[in-house]
Amino acid sequence: MTFGRAIGAVGGFVGGSVLAGLLVGVGVTPAVALAGFGATTAIDTFSSLPEYIEVGELSSRNEVWAYRGGKPVHLADVFDRNREQLSYDRISEALRHAAVDGEDKRFWDHGGVDATSLVRSLVSVAAAHGKGGSGGSTLTMQLVRNIKIEQASQLPAAEADAAIAEATARTPQRKLEEIKLAIGLAKQYSKRDILTSYLNIAYFGDQTYGVQAAAQHYYDKDATDLSPAEAASLIAIVQWPERRDLSTPAHFAANQARRDVVLRAMHEQGHLSDAALRAALASKPSEYVHRTAPKQGCGTAPPGAEYACEHAVRVARALPQLGATQAERDAAWRTGGYRVQTTIDLDRNAEQKALLDRYDPATDPALALGATFDSVEASTGRVLTMAQNTAYDRSAGAPRGSTSLNYAVDEALGDARGFQPGSTYKLFTLLAWLEAGRSPDTVVDGTRHEQRTWTQCGRTIDAAWNPRNDSPAQTGPYSVREATAQSVNGAYVSMAAQLDLCDIRDVAARLGVHLATGGKVPANPASILGTESIAPLTMASAYTAVANGGVRCDTVVVDQVTDRSGEDLGGQPRTCRQVLSPAVAATAFQVMQGAFRGGTATGGQTADGMTLFGKTGTTDVADQVWLVGGTSRVVTAYWQGNTDGGTTNLRYVGNGQGGTYAGARAAVWKQAQEAVNAAYPAG
Repeated sequence: MTFGRAIGAVGGFVGGSVLAGLLVGVGVTPAVALAGFGATTAIDTFSSLPEYIEVGELSSRNEVWAYRGGKPVHLADVFDRNREQLSYDRISEALRHAAVDGEDKRFWDHGGVDATSLVRSLVSVAAAHGKGGSGGSTLTMQLVRNIKIEQASQLPAAEADAAIAEATARTPQRKLEEIKLAIGLAKQYSKRDILTSYLNIAYFGDQTYGVQAAAQHYYDKDATDLSPAEAASLIAIVQWPERRDLSTPAHFAANQARRDVVLRAMHEQGHLSDAALRAALASKPSEYVHRTAPKQGCGTAPPGAEYACEHAVRVARALPQLGATQAERDAAWRTGGYRVQTTIDLDRNAEQKALLDRYDPATDPALALGATFDSVEASTGRVLTMAQNTAYDRSAGAPRGSTSLNYAVDEALGDARGFQPGSTYKLFTLLAWLEAGRSPDTVVDGTRHEQRTWTQCGRTIDAAWNPRNDSPAQTGPYSVREATAQSVNGAYVSMAAQLDLCDIRDVAARLGVHLATGGKVPANPASILGTESIAPLTMASAYTAVANGGVRCDTVVVDQVTDRSGEDLGGQPRTCRQVLSPAVAATAFQVMQGAFRGGTATGGQTADGMTLFGKTGTTDVADQVWLVGGTSRVVTAYWQGNTDGGTTNLRYVGNGQGGTYAGARAAVWKQAQEAVNAAYPAG
């Protein structure tokens, strides 16, 4: 369609005197009709639009922090969009000139809309019948478009695509909307604010938003100090990110061609000397592009802290401080700007990660070995460590020894499904025994035997069960105290037969124990020996009730959240409750010291002489091996096991350090707990 035919298509802006007066009144000189979009329709559309659009909050990075040496330190940036906002004075002068001279040379003079460029743009849109057309949009109009895209992107996924398509549609109606909103924007904000907002909001390809993130991504430097060529190359991207970004050398030629247009415009406007222009034109993108991966996500956290970071992010995104509903919280997180201070002690976490890497290598060809250390402060529930033997990798084809599954936590918070805790679950039978008023010195039969009748929620049931003891030598009478230290299954069957299975289950539930996949642990005979899948962090938390005089505090991994304005929103709610009587807790604490004093955790006593309590756990075929225990200050859960459903016996597989995985359990736990005790000594 020719220019003449486009004008002749309607009596539009030129023929529509009323619309002409309207546009003149807001500062735009009408010059061309829009094919198929008459004056009356245009007037109706124009008058129905709001006067201006708010720049609003731009999506930006969320920061995750931890502690090192007792002081807060940055852990990782996690964001929906890779963007870091800069103030006007932190954006290099070359970049500001490149944007204005290359995109909108009359920016400082017009009122949001440049009539000369607008004529060209409207004719182009009309000629293309809404399917394309040339530019002509001012920086202010582009800012309007980007604001609408930003607003659309923050909608739920089901609505976002349609809203983005509407915001970017190349139609006369959308162009009129941009015109009016740009005029209003120019009245509401200063030129500096508009230029700054544009440079912070623009998309620069390769999932990068704003000039700071773009400069860091493509040049490995800040946007405060860019050469003319670097600045012009960034501005060259915005018109066509898919073909001109600097993510690949295949785009360099297209970027350079547009870059040179921007550089010549800077020269024409007096912002680049002859010599500077020649030098910039002689350079090639390959000489100054130093692409780095966006430094975002928990995968960028220090080795060993990635899983704790990911867990904290999931917890933070669900905090009520971010919104009344999960949809509101998700939208708030996408907008970003939050600083999340986690409870993680990076020093202790790194020590435990080093132990796991040495004694529990995830790359062992004999089995898919997983292992975790999780330390919890008893009086607060604060999670101090969450170390895992695997390398953190979210890719679909992660190599052996790598995974994104967090073995320490429930499926809902880490995607793993828990592990059988074995005899560490005996704690809850011991507590039910003590709550029933029975003595830890009562003698019970420890010989392997079939038990047929049980009490379940007040009724007698018939369920024959005959679990074996760990050693054939475990026969005859045992005191409950001795049976706990030696982990005698037969004795615990005898104890449970004198109790109500529902009481044992309910004690566990009071201490926060639940299935890793959700729901209560069942009240059946087998469950008393830990046959259900439970997360290691859950077991560590349950044991803190014994360490803390019967008071259990829900686990906390987020100390504090601060929003982009610096307002403290608080952290996870601190919920502590008395779940055991002090007397029962004290007795259980004393009984469970036996594991370290000649019992199954012998060799785990720390050199500092602190009083330790705890319990080992081993499944029937030793495919899962545990030690949960600690001091009255901090409890540490150590788990090792098969992660692929295999049943490789850890008692018979060497760990490369002169022993077996199961055999080294107490000695490895001891090293981890000694470091924890040094940092968090028990009173």
